[in-house]
Amino acid sequence: MSRFARKKQLFLGSAAPAGSKLRSGTRTGPPEQYGLKRFSTAEATVDTGHPITMREKTLTMATLNPQVKAVEYAVRGPIVIKAGDIERGLQEGVKQPFTEVIKANIGDAHAMGQQPITFVRQVVALCCFPELMDSPAFPDDAKQRAQRILQDCGGHSLGSYSASQGVECVRRDIADYIAQRDQGVPADWNNIYLTTGASDGIMSILKLLVSGQGRSRTGVMIPIPQYPLYSAAISELEAVHINYYLDEANCWALDIEELQRAYMTAKHHCQPRVLCIINPGNPTGQVQSKKCIEEVLHFAYEENLFVMADEVYQDNVYSPDSQFHSFKKVLYEMGPEYFSNVELASFHSTSKGYTGECGFRGGYMEVLNMDPQVKAQLVKLLSVRLCPPVSGQAAMDVIVNPPQRHEPSYAQFTKEKRAVLDALAHKARLTEEILNSVPGMTCNPVQGAMYAFPQIFIPPRAIQEAQSLSMAPDMLYCLKLLEETGICVVPGSGFGQREGTYHFRMTILPNPEKLKVLLEKLKEFHLRFLEEYSQQEPQTNRNAQDQHSEMSKKPD
Repeated sequence: MSRFARKKQLFLGSAAPAGSKLRSGTRTGPPEQYGLKRFSTAEATVDTGHPITMREKTLTMATLNPQVKAVEYAVRGPIVIKAGDIERGLQEGVKQPFTEVIKANIGDAHAMGQQPITFVRQVVALCCFPELMDSPAFPDDAKQRAQRILQDCGGHSLGSYSASQGVECVRRDIADYIAQRDQGVPADWNNIYLTTGASDGIMSILKLLVSGQGRSRTGVMIPIPQYPLYSAAISELEAVHINYYLDEANCWALDIEELQRAYMTAKHHCQPRVLCIINPGNPTGQVQSKKCIEEVLHFAYEENLFVMADEVYQDNVYSPDSQFHSFKKVLYEMGPEYFSNVELASFHSTSKGYTGECGFRGGYMEVLNMDPQVKAQLVKLLSVRLCPPVSGQAAMDVIVNPPQRHEPSYAQFTKEKRAVLDALAHKARLTEEILNSVPGMTCNPVQGAMYAFPQIFIPPRAIQEAQSLSMAPDMLYCLKLLEETGICVVPGSGFGQREGTYHFRMTILPNPEKLKVLLEKLKEFHLRFLEEYSQQEPQTNRNAQDQHSEMSKKPD
């Protein structure tokens, strides 16, 4: 008998040859009775009638990667989960003191009712279904862009993988856009990498930067308040958090002395290597001045820090006294010594701005002054995830290559873009005005981005109740707000804040009518909350409230 036949016999458990002795435990009979019993299905096990013994699971909370347990992401945290439960209950007929849940927790423009920009959807639709090229319903400039993108796609199909860095013509268009945005500052398309939203690029750069052990472990400087992506990524990568506080009394400005304090303190226990800036700010809505950016870049140059500039809200500037300055342009204007040495990665996205195309997961990063060998490692890292969604790359291309004056779609595109940005500017002013009219609440001007981050006074009795429930006081506040009004916002503790202060973040994206309803309900709730928890407060607590009022006054 051949070796293969003997293995087959043993595996299938076939009957022994006639006249041979069977060893103890050897089974005979047709294979369906016993042959693959040790590989039996769940159904076969049930059929035996024997009780099933559940084994201990391989993956439990005890064996789970501890870095995953350390990750927290407040924007979709416990309050949002609770809001989803309430919303499902409303749909099933559960009675609440409100008729809908208003989700003001996340910057998801289309979910809040913002309409897509027609030209973006036309180009992406043509790329997805090229047969529409024959339709007279689509303008020629949209068809030309779609044809150009498809020409660079494998098999002329959006369904093919692109290069890991992205579709070449899209990268070239992004470089042209950056050069135009920065008024002639040169941009090399080889430094452009398409990403799955800005988050993917941020995570990729941090992965490159995190190394070392003990006091040589990479420290990452992040603003407080910050977007929780950063703290989550730092925890996941086991890097060291270095918090620097934005100046709330000065409209959330970035103070260079605070940067230096945070840096010098951190040097005792880690190696600071990275400086992250969000401009315009999330959750704080400030737009940093050119002078501030110059000081930050000088600091990074002096301390040899890699700068990560999150600029996804660069189109969202509402205050007439504010202007977006890209970190790259300011770095260039500081002279060759700075521009040739400071390592800088800047990020942009389809999700924000005036398009709000979150679901396409489109984005890019531009990386300057990276060591060529490290650059090759970055391409290797990006190649592991093959490529970003090609439909998102197409959407990104439209944002950086919009209709020009001589093209047929220019008038409609410009009208739609202006309408979105004007509406956001109006809602930014409305939010600031109403929040500042509420006793025990102060809100800095919403200069840009999509959020307000007001400071709220929480009476000591409410703080004590929250402590007894092992939750942050602003978590208690936001939970009660949700349960009583259906309004879902995110506690400031999820973004970080100075000790003894409390905030929440809310988006300004709901349509004006719904936003007014939200703000009025919020005002009514806050007054009830203060009354409920301030009854019979001792004199010391009233003094604390007076101190809060003084602290909240804005400088002249």
